[in-house]
Amino acid sequence: MLIIMTDQHSATMLSCTGNKWLKTPSLDALSSVGIRFEKAYVTNPVCMPSRFSIQTGLLPSSAGIRENAYNITPDRKSLIQSLYSRSMGHTFRNAGYDTYYGGKFHVPIEGPNATNWGYNVITRNDRENLALDVSDFLVNRNPESKPFLLFASLINPHDICFDAIGFGEPEGNEAKATPPDLFEAKKIPEGVSRNEFFIKYCPPLPDNHMPRIGETYSVDSLISLRKFRKVVRDSWTEDDWRLHRWAYARLTEKVDVLIGQILGALDRSGLRENTIIVFTADHGEMDGAHKLEHKTVFYEESARVPFIISYAGLKNKGKVDNQHLVSNGLDIFPTLCELAQIQPPKGLQGRSLVPLLNEKKVNNWRTELFIESQLGYVIHNGRYKYQLDDKHGERPREVFSDLKVDPGEKYNLIKEDKYAGAINGLKNKLFSHLSASKIAFVPPGL
Repeated sequence: MLIIMTDQHSATMLSCTGNKWLKTPSLDALSSVGIRFEKAYVTNPVCMPSRFSIQTGLLPSSAGIRENAYNITPDRKSLIQSLYSRSMGHTFRNAGYDTYYGGKFHVPIEGPNATNWGYNVITRNDRENLALDVSDFLVNRNPESKPFLLFASLINPHDICFDAIGFGEPEGNEAKATPPDLFEAKKIPEGVSRNEFFIKYCPPLPDNHMPRIGETYSVDSLISLRKFRKVVRDSWTEDDWRLHRWAYARLTEKVDVLIGQILGALDRSGLRENTIIVFTADHGEMDGAHKLEHKTVFYEESARVPFIISYAGLKNKGKVDNQHLVSNGLDIFPTLCELAQIQPPKGLQGRSLVPLLNEKKVNNWRTELFIESQLGYVIHNGRYKYQLDDKHGERPREVFSDLKVDPGEKYNLIKEDKYAGAINGLKNKLFSHLSASKIAFVPPGL
């Protein structure tokens, strides 16, 4: 089992999706021999909660996690520690696998330390050295050794975060620690004038660049938490936003090269035909949509991620599944257990994707999935999204989207009479889910 994970990698940032502003040959090649899920979403569009889900198969709210919070109460800490023994690492280790982790971990309590979650740590480096160390591991692995479960967690294209941080808080410690990869990514190609660059090479603004009409109060609240977010939204020019998008594409290409090195090593090891490969990301990046960068918000750019599964016995190689709703945080764990014929822990909240991997049509698949963040909660049925925010002021707390007619989520359709039935149906399901999960919430209108 080889799980490759990137950070802040939006679903559209693969050239095989039709994005002409970057080239990702390694991931394109993996997609051509696997299945790529178009409707794959995270449980929470920020690092720590999303990664918690991947390791546990549980929604972050099951442990009271909604953000990258480090000040966890003793009771909550005890609850998280009680999940160690039933985590993915320990489950596979107890089933006879050697379990390894390399790169960024970022799960509650442990920070970079994956050992308590059942892994031997190959390296904590999450850049070029990670690709080298994982490649060495694969090439030098004794074929007679026990089967392995290996996570390779690469940091990029996450470096794009520092673009806004450096602009909005240039004297802060984070800005001063901007990784060199971002400076390299922002360079205009040698021999190209600035004017020619923006005419021929730099991505245009996205079609949904302007803030949503009917945007919720919670977006303002989120922006106000960090100075750089508001400064960027208010001050960046069109060229600034476009250069941000250029750099994001270059960082994505950079991590694609490292993924290619890892997959090349797997080929050289002779283990490719006996290895199940999963590729995904912990969350996306707004990349200029709605004049936002970073993540956390519920927009598609932030919550939808690339998700590819490939292995030798796969029947539908090269298929793009654009029908079924997938939760990478909830579904990876039970899927790998079924493929490995391992008994999963009781109480996992996701579903095995094995039926989708081998069948043309699957009945009784999930019709909705839930997404959480520090802003509120969303129920998504593949076309419609209903969102209830925690915070409220003069702006609305509720959002309704119809992705078929408004894929860019430019408008809040919550007051459109023609959607009343769909809105009420999703609203009731979300409220039932929150109540069953013992999550306190304030209904709209109160």
